Amino acid sequence: MTGKNSGCEDTRKADIGKKELSDTCDECKREGLHYVSLRICLSCGNVGCCDSSPGKHATKHFKQSKHPVIAEFPGRRWMWCYAHGAYGY
Repeated sequence: MTGKNSGCEDTRKADIGKKELSDTCDECKREGLHYVSLRICLSCGNVGCCDSSPGKHATKHFKQSKHPVIAEFPGRRWMWCYAHGAYGY
C-alpha cells in the first residue's frame, strides 16, 4: 500500500490531525499498568495503549465506541481501521 489513498474508505476519510485528549494512556495510568506504545482514535482523540500492551485500551475503546480508525501516536505515520482490518498511510 502506497500513497495517500491507500487503505479502506474509513482511513481515506479519517482526520489525521485530530486533537488528542491526552498524551498518555489514562486507563493504564488508572490501572497501574505500563504500556508499550500508544494509538489515537481519529474519531474522538482518545489515546489508548496498543495491543502489545497489557491493557489493550485502544482496542477496548473501539469495541465500546465503534470508532473505526486509530493512528500511531505520536507521529501518525500510519492508521489502522478495526472495521475493515486495513492499514492506511
